[in-house]
Amino acid sequence: MNAAAANIGVVGLAVMGSNLARNLASREGNTVAVYNRSREKTDDLTAARPEAGFLPAFSYEEFAATLSKPRTAIIMVKAGRGTDAVIDELVKVFEPGDIIVDGGNAYFPDTIRREKAVRETGINFVGAGISGGEEGALNGPSIMPGGSDESWVTLGPILKSIAAVAEGEPCVTHVGHDGAGHFVKMVHNGIEYADMQLIAEAYDLIRRGTGKTPAEIADVFAEWNTGELESYLIEITAEVLRQVDAETGKPLVDVILDQAGAKGTGAWTVQTALSLGVPVSGIAEATFARSLSSHPEQRAVAAALPGPDEAFEVADADAFIEDVRQALFASKIIAYSQGFDEIRAGAAEYDWTIDLGAVSKIWREGCIIRAQFLNRIADAYAEQADLPVLATAPYFAEALARGQAAWRRVVVAATQAGIPSPAFSSSLAYYDGIRAERLPAALVQGQRDFFGAHTYKRIDKDGTFHTQWSGDRTEIEAEDTH
Repeated sequence: MNAAAANIGVVGLAVMGSNLARNLASREGNTVAVYNRSREKTDDLTAARPEAGFLPAFSYEEFAATLSKPRTAIIMVKAGRGTDAVIDELVKVFEPGDIIVDGGNAYFPDTIRREKAVRETGINFVGAGISGGEEGALNGPSIMPGGSDESWVTLGPILKSIAAVAEGEPCVTHVGHDGAGHFVKMVHNGIEYADMQLIAEAYDLIRRGTGKTPAEIADVFAEWNTGELESYLIEITAEVLRQVDAETGKPLVDVILDQAGAKGTGAWTVQTALSLGVPVSGIAEATFARSLSSHPEQRAVAAALPGPDEAFEVADADAFIEDVRQALFASKIIAYSQGFDEIRAGAAEYDWTIDLGAVSKIWREGCIIRAQFLNRIADAYAEQADLPVLATAPYFAEALARGQAAWRRVVVAATQAGIPSPAFSSSLAYYDGIRAERLPAALVQGQRDFFGAHTYKRIDKDGTFHTQWSGDRTEIEAEDTH
C-alpha cells in the first residue's frame, strides 16, 4: 500500500478520466492517485505514463489511504447508477471534511440529491461541470464546480492548476452551492446545441443558394472566424468542410449520415426551462432538429410531401452570404441571451448566487462554445449585474439592430425555398416577441377563462377577473375575484 502522498485522486480511467489525471499530474504541486474498477486500466495508464508519477490503488481502502487529508477525489464515470455506486464506496472510506467531486455530465437534480445525502456524513460533495471533451480534459478544460465554500478552499487551487487560461485568468470559478455547477454546465451544452444548429443552417443555406462546394464554404467560415463570429465552433466547421473522404474522394460531409446524435443535456436544458417558465426557443428548436434528423423512417415517408415549385437560387451570392453571416450572429446572440436567462432563473429558483459575468469568462477557453464575444457578455454584466435581458446590452442591441434586416431576408428566403431553418426562424420570432409592446396572449387568457374559468387581469385596474361567459356570448358580466 502506498504512503499517503497524493493531494488529488481520480476514480474512473476511461479516456476522460485518464486525460484529466494526466493533466493533474503535469501541474506543479499535484500528485495524483488513480483507481479504476478494472485493474487493467490502472495498470495501462501507469505503465504508459511513468513520468506522471501516478500512485495506483487497487481498492477503495487503498485509494483513501493514498490521499492526504482532506482527501479529494474526482469521479469520472458514466452518469447515473455508476456514479451513485462509486459515491457509496467512497463514503465508506472517507471522513468528515473530505471531498468527493463528480466530474461527469450529471443531471443537476441528481447532484442536489447526492450533495444533500453526502453532506449528512460530514463529507463535502461537489458537482463539477467539465467542458472541452477529451482534449480539454488533457490540456485545460473550462470547469464549473458547485459545492460548499469549505470544499472550494481545498479544491479551488487544484482546479485552477488544470483549467484552461483566457487572458491570464483560469477558466474556473465557484459557480454556487450543491447543483449549481452541473446546472450551468447543462445550460452551456444547451447553448452548444443552438450554436451548432445555427452554423449547420448557415452552411445549408449557402450551399443550396449559391451552389458553392463544401471546400469553398470552408473558406467562407475561415473568413468569418477572423471577425465577430470568431469561435471554436466556426473554426472547426471550416476544418470539417475541407475534409475529403479517403475512400470515395467526396467531401466527407456528403458521406456522413444526416442523423445527429444527442446525449441528453440539450433535452434537460429545454425541460428545465419549461419548468422555470423561461423561453429558450433557439435551444429547443436545435434539440428538436436533432430529433427530427434521427427519424429516417418518418422522413422517407414525408419526402413525398410537396414543397416550393421554383428552384432556390440567389441573384448575388456575396450579398446573400453576408446576410447569412449577419443572421447567424444575431441568432447566436439570442441563443446566449436565452441561456443566460435560464441560468438567472435557475439561480433564483434554487437559491444560488451565480455571477453571470464570471460564468461568461470561464467559457472563453477550454470549452466547446468558447468565442470572442464572451468578453462582451462579461462586459455587459460588469456594467449591469441584474441585466434583465442580455440581448438589450448596448453592444448586442446595436448588433441586432444592424443585422435584423439581413436576418429577416434570410428567414424569408429559407421559407420561400422550403429550406428548414428552425433555429434561425425561432430566434427571430423570439426577438420580435420580446420586443413587442403587446402580444396576443390577451386572447389566450380570454380563451382560458372561457373554457376553464382561469381568470385574467386587466390593463386598467388592479385585481383578478372572471367573465360569466354565456352560451351565445351575448351576455357578459365581469367579476372582480381579487
